[in-house]
Amino acid sequence: QVQLVESGGGLVQPGGSLRLSCEASGFTLDSYAIGWFRQAPGKERGAILCTGSHFGVIYYTDSVTGRFTVSRDNAKNTVYLRMNSLKPEDTAVYYCARVVARLCPPPGQLDDFGDWGQGTQVTVSS
Repeated sequence: QVQLVESGGGLVQPGGSLRLSCEASGFTLDSYAIGWFRQAPGKERGAILCTGSHFGVIYYTDSVTGRFTVSRDNAKNTVYLRMNSLKPEDTAVYYCARVVARLCPPPGQLDDFGDWGQGTQVTVSS
């Protein structure tokens, strides 16, 4: 059974950092691209970025460029989202999702992401 489980969310002050984890099970992570998304209260879910199975990162929003980075440890079947210089507007539920391909889809094909985790809450507040 394909499963993605996010963790690492919490309450952090503006300017702080968090590292989210997305642990995969039921499939081998190194064969799939993984994306990170977020949904703020009252807003639609939006795409943040995607990491290809072995290389390549696509950022789907400019709002995190220079602050958020992604890495993966295929041996641990886990993808990480490192978030620095957090702002109150980063407050959201963060999700990871899998696309059944090695490469990340372009911005116009985000419906390719299929399997989703349950999300982890990130709150940026003083």
